[in-house]
Amino acid sequence: MRSFPHSNPSRSSISPARSVMRQPRTAVVTSADGNFRHRVQQTLTGLRWQVQEATSGAEAWAVSESTLPAALIVDSWLPDLDKSEFLRNFSATFPNVELLNADGTSAGDCPRGPHRQELLYALRSSQETDTAAWNANTMLEVNSSEIHSDMPPTHGMVTHVPLEVHLEETERPTSTAAPGSKGIVGERLPELVGNAPVMLEVSRRVRLIAPRATPVLIEGPTGSGKELVAEALHRLSRRSRKPFVAINCAAIPEALLEAELFGHTKGAFTGAVQGRVGRIESADGGTLFLDEIGEMPLSLQSKLLRFVESGELQRVGDNETVHVDVRIVAATHRKLGQLTESGAFRADLYYRLAVFLIRTPGLADHLEDLPLLVDHFLARLGRQMPVKQIDESAMEQLKLHTWPGNVRELEHVLERAAILAGDEPVLTSSEIDFGYAVA
Repeated sequence: MRSFPHSNPSRSSISPARSVMRQPRTAVVTSADGNFRHRVQQTLTGLRWQVQEATSGAEAWAVSESTLPAALIVDSWLPDLDKSEFLRNFSATFPNVELLNADGTSAGDCPRGPHRQELLYALRSSQETDTAAWNANTMLEVNSSEIHSDMPPTHGMVTHVPLEVHLEETERPTSTAAPGSKGIVGERLPELVGNAPVMLEVSRRVRLIAPRATPVLIEGPTGSGKELVAEALHRLSRRSRKPFVAINCAAIPEALLEAELFGHTKGAFTGAVQGRVGRIESADGGTLFLDEIGEMPLSLQSKLLRFVESGELQRVGDNETVHVDVRIVAATHRKLGQLTESGAFRADLYYRLAVFLIRTPGLADHLEDLPLLVDHFLARLGRQMPVKQIDESAMEQLKLHTWPGNVRELEHVLERAAILAGDEPVLTSSEIDFGYAVA
């Protein structure tokens, strides 16, 4: 049960006809708790509010950009963002939106708005288990010092829910957002190891776009963690309980790639002894990750384009169409924009896949994260063998390397060094070997 501050404002009767003339206002209710969102939404709807629900901070940000709400209600924690950082950036970007915590205290750097009493009433009512139901005909008028409610009778009695209001503001830290900045500043995602600015920017962009169905294109050098970004996008999306299906377009021969993606019927080609559902269809309701999309043959790009546009596909050897709902995340180590200029990639498909772009940096671009990455990989290796440490000479040797294979190369170098060290608990420079690490 959330604690809610108490006071006893006066109440007076207001003519129902006056409330009908009020213009609808929009509130965004942000919480991972669906029951809480639903209870607040019910009460605010009875108060003639339009309500948008959000399950995460990134989703609340996206909804607020499209609706420009009068108020934002935030639960005690956010599943994807650091709440204090989110609120500081939100109040800097949306200074006219009134921000409230679920307990009724102010949650952002904004002045008290004209709708405070109604919002507090909705929050208080959401905590009552015996509150009589509101309906569309309930008329309620509230101002800054008085409230009156006409509640439907229950068992011949009128159930009244008292309004309890906290009138004192809580102190809040000053916003640290840069002038004109619209970014959401937060801690890095657990999948993306690194605290360098370029890595935090990747985490920020993932949080922003994850709740939407928007197609995402991830560009970055080989071994820079593009699939980890795709998995994070899926984990933070509404599709997280549905499949995440990955396919490497460069690893499957051209003759088989179409059937692998779209499926096939029995006898569709030599060796097709039975029908098979394709990767796209198996991802229905979830996320389809197309790795190395730049290697997809032009002949297959046109068929993929049709699916992206219509959501319908045909299995190889079948005349029937199948509707599939997937969120497409594509990745490539190549510059697709340049490939479209040379004709190696369809421009129309490129523009449909690259609605939102995320770039993963090479390890050389965030070398300050090297010690953190080394600790991460040694801890992971410690699940299979005795945990190893690394001495200063070995660390210096790692820092001098150019890392053409990026983070994946670092992982391989450390794994080989741990094997070469045998029973020794500390890795030294003699075990560091870059010979075949890029494989």
